[in-house]
Amino acid sequence: MIDLTIRLRESPEAGEHEFRLVADANGPSAESTLPDPAAALAAVEWYGEDIFFPKPGPPKLCTQQYGGPQVAVVTGTFHGRAVEAVFTRTDGCEISRWKTMAPLLGNAAGASGAI
Repeated sequence: MIDLTIRLRESPEAGEHEFRLVADANGPSAESTLPDPAAALAAVEWYGEDIFFPKPGPPKLCTQQYGGPQVAVVTGTFHGRAVEAVFTRTDGCEISRWKTMAPLLGNAAGASGAI
């Protein structure tokens, strides 16, 4: 079972967009409010474990580039595990995470990962 709430803010001054992804073994449910819940579910199933629950390791080297002021906060449950993840576009590593999960972030302006 997946039940995630996504709160996306395009800039500190902007209003917040809120989306929800609810899914079970049969796929996304009618409660899902993302523009493309099937694509969001596919991204979450493929990358969710590594994105939401990264394994410890050596520090990553990230390019120092700025992708924009967008911030997305994802909370809820992923296969019975609590999720609380923050997505930003503050450096190359964060931009990559954002692009990977763009369907979950609603593909709103900035969610597509365009730099």
